[in-house]
Formats: sequence, C-alpha cells, structure tokens
Amino acid sequence: MKLTASALLCLITASWSVLSNVAVAQNLQATSVSGTRVASTLGIEALHPSKDNPLIPLISEEPAHLVPGALPMVAQRPSLPRVFAPTRPREVYTRFPWKLDIVTTVFWVGELPTANNPTPNTVSAWDRRWTSNFGGYDNPSPTAREGYLPKEFTPGQNPFYFALPYNDISRSGTKASARAVIPWFEKSFYRSGRTVLKGRWIAIRRGDLVCYAQWEDVGPFETDDWEYVFGDKRPKTKGNRGAGLDVSPAVMTFLQFPSGTDMVDWRFVDLDEVPDGPWRQHGSNNPFANSSLTENGTGNSSESILKVRELRDRLMASLESEPQSAAVK
Repeated sequence: MKLTASALLCLITASWSVLSNVAVAQNLQATSVSGTRVASTLGIEALHPSKDNPLIPLISEEPAHLVPGALPMVAQRPSLPRVFAPTRPREVYTRFPWKLDIVTTVFWVGELPTANNPTPNTVSAWDRRWTSNFGGYDNPSPTAREGYLPKEFTPGQNPFYFALPYNDISRSGTKASARAVIPWFEKSFYRSGRTVLKGRWIAIRRGDLVCYAQWEDVGPFETDDWEYVFGDKRPKTKGNRGAGLDVSPAVMTFLQFPSGTDMVDWRFVDLDEVPDGPWRQHGSNNPFANSSLTENGTGNSSESILKVRELRDRLMASLESEPQSAAVK
C-alpha cells in the first residue's frame, strides 16, 4: 500500500504526539537544539527541519505557533510553603487590641480601706475568703518581700493578679450587659450568677517590659465600666487621676514601677499567648501550676464538682416529676 505525502506527514505527527505525551506523563525534561525541542531524556536524536526531514517540534513555546501534535510549554509553579505547628506562645495577635496609656495603681490582698481606696481588699468581688485562700496579707513593702512573693508565706493563689472596673454579676445574677459585651461569654457561661471573668489573663506593658496576670477583683472605683474594659472608651472614673487598672505588688515589681502609680498599656490574651515567666509558677487558680483547671484557665476542680452536682439535681428533679405526670394522664 502506498502512502501519500500528506498521509505520511500525519502518521509522523501522530507518532511524535504519543512520544511527547509519554515524556510529559513521566515528568521528563525537553531540551532545545537549534530552535527545535526534543525529548532528550527519551534518547531521541535531535532532528532539524529540512526538505528531507519535515518533522514538527515536540513542544511549542508560543501558543500562536502551535501545530498538530505539539504541546505548549507550561511555566513551572513554585511549590507550596511548608506549614509548621506553633511551638511557642503567639507574639502577634489582633483579636484583643492594646489599651494605651492607662493610669495604673497598686493594690493587694488584705489591704484595709484608706482615703484613696475606700473598699477593703480582704475580700474580692468573687471570693468572700480571698485573704484566707491567698494565704495571708500580700504585703507590698519591699522589705517584706522576696522577689515577687511575700516573705512570710508562699501564696496559695497566683501573686500576679489585677482588677478592672467591670463585674459581670450582681446580687440578682448575671448582668444583661455581660452576654453582649464579653467576647468569651458564650464559651464560658454555664449558669446565672457565676462569673466568666475571674481568672482571665491580660498582658501589661511598661516600656520594654511585658508582664502577665490574672483577673481576680473589680476596680478601681467603678464596677460597670464595660465601655472601657471591652470597648474603646477611656476609663470613666475620676479617682486617682482616672485610674483604669489595679495591679498586684508582684506585677509592680516586675514592671519596675518607680512609685505606686504609673502608666501602662494592657490587653486581654488567651491562654496559649501566655509565655513562660514567674506568673506561671504559683497558685491553685493558675492553670499552669494546677493541671485540674479547665481549658480556658478560669475554672477549678471545685467548680467542676459544682457543675456535676447541679446536673445531678436537675436529673433527679425531672425523674421525680415523671410518675406524677403519668398519674395525671
């Protein structure tokens, strides 16, 4: 059977197309010889178009010059970057912004009322036995302290604590404003009258120093200033030059306050943002020192027991009411 010139050209074209597809399928490189690209790794001899050798190139660089059987060149894409799981606390975080230039005063567990602080600190807004649970009087005098701790005892709670002027509970239960303004309310709330603020962490910055502490009381002066604590307003109080934050003697020592009042920046942080430091070493209320605390660091074993008891009581009450309901039917 004789083949015409056009049929022979089509046959050769089809053969080169199959070879080029094999090269692409095996991720084989193509090289260029005198303007013609051939599959060198397949061992095919470099061919040059001529009157006796009218072969087309395997691969064409320009889409406008494509001919049957040729493949377009595809630009090599960079590989995706590797993803590493974090192994240290986060250093950049934007969920909770910094509150800047806040007048900050010092208070301590066991402090008695004074003219500038009419509220005693023998109890806290959430702990009626605060002094006893802490372990004693957290004397701020430098001569009465060793480092960040009082000399007389090792604190039973975290000595790095603070107060902010908002309380999420009142005598009648959880405030209506709490659900709307507290960012972590839905995650932490489980019944009315139980605070979701106690034990939360903040970062406190003075110059190049950054300290971390837990929320253990309410103040200074105000108890409902949510526009400042969770919003973008300045503290509403006029007391102590508009103070918006109270910190413990341990925080004061770490930040090197020159006196009992200074200017700091602060912001809320999540538990995984708290780095290693003296604030992680002590206290039954400290999730880093007490493994029985809940994930967000605000609960303790007694609170967990309380939750279980409440669930038990509800279940027993519902079981006791079932026979009466059946009798009525």
